[in-house]
Amino acid sequence: MAGTKAGAQKARKTNIKRHGKDFYALIGAKGGRKGHTGGFAANHDRAVAAGRKGGLASSRKGVRNGERKEKVYCPVWGE
Repeated sequence: MAGTKAGAQKARKTNIKRHGKDFYALIGAKGGRKGHTGGFAANHDRAVAAGRKGGLASSRKGVRNGERKEKVYCPVWGE
């Protein structure tokens, strides 16, 4: 019966019997507490530091040494 509507209803009954009436509410509350945005969205300074490291490790040696390509005129931007 796994993966069917009847199986889901049976599992729900078993979970409530085993863990109490508020079983699903407790699971939802745990998920809500854990839901903090992490990584670079939470720490701007960390994102800046990572960008700096990536820029320094860049393999664009020609650009770094001042050997840039000459600008080409673009009729769309006017440059």
